Amino acid sequence: MAHTPHELHEEFPDLADKITELKTGDAHFARLADEYHALNRAVHRAETNVEPISPVAETDMRKQRASLKDELYRMLTE
Repeated sequence: MAHTPHELHEEFPDLADKITELKTGDAHFARLADEYHALNRAVHRAETNVEPISPVAETDMRKQRASLKDELYRMLTE
């Protein structure tokens, strides 16, 4: 498994301008993006054993990240 961070601008490069626009103009989107960023970093630290956690906790964090990413994508494409 590749242990690369899943930054929003890298996940949705075609929506980079919209990400920037919503981060500055939509407080709810900005909060979710910040939450995604923090969770994404925590997953990356767990994957690279910088901050090891149990496999179950890591899986749960990945599921939360995916859910946030889905919600952010929905907002970006509305």
